[in-house]
Amino acid sequence: MAKVHPTAIIEEGVTLGEGTSIWDNVHIRHGATLGDECIVGEKSYIAYDVKIGNRVKINAMVYICAAVTIEDGVMISASTTFTNDRFPRATFPDLKSLRPSEPDEHTLPTLVREGATIGAGCIIGNDLEIGRWSMVGMGSVVTKSVPDFHLVLGSPARSVGAVCKCGSLFHRFSELEKEVYSCDCGLDYTIDGTTVTEA
Repeated sequence: MAKVHPTAIIEEGVTLGEGTSIWDNVHIRHGATLGDECIVGEKSYIAYDVKIGNRVKINAMVYICAAVTIEDGVMISASTTFTNDRFPRATFPDLKSLRPSEPDEHTLPTLVREGATIGAGCIIGNDLEIGRWSMVGMGSVVTKSVPDFHLVLGSPARSVGAVCKCGSLFHRFSELEKEVYSCDCGLDYTIDGTTVTEA
């Protein structure tokens, strides 16, 4: 069974996997799905119909909006914010009524692939993909897709090197390129230009 703190708000239609822990003052909207053995830190918000895989760690004060999908084994560090509308407005052009908050034709998806890590204080744009086992450095603003195994930093975030599944940076793209690289942990990777794959 899932463990839910008494101050958390879990709306109807939410699915929580076996062994998942929801901490204090979390709000999970209707239709959201979380897999097994996830952790959701205090004061985080997960919007309606968000899909989250197994063994995902979400730290405190994370905002995950509608149209976000998070695969297995992802880590999302504290105070990360996802977005889903590239040109948001509060009202319609006549200023006489608010635009609805439900997803519509302006809502754009974001996919976070398995094993990825997003550092603390990041802002994640929309209509993009965070690649498998990639890493987004703390405080980065992601405005375009991140390739598999890439480390991205800055605002806007740019690729600076390749990271291993263990989390170590094993190659900087500014260095002389060769075909096969080995991480200190023993895993091998092939790099062709800036495409990184497991060897």
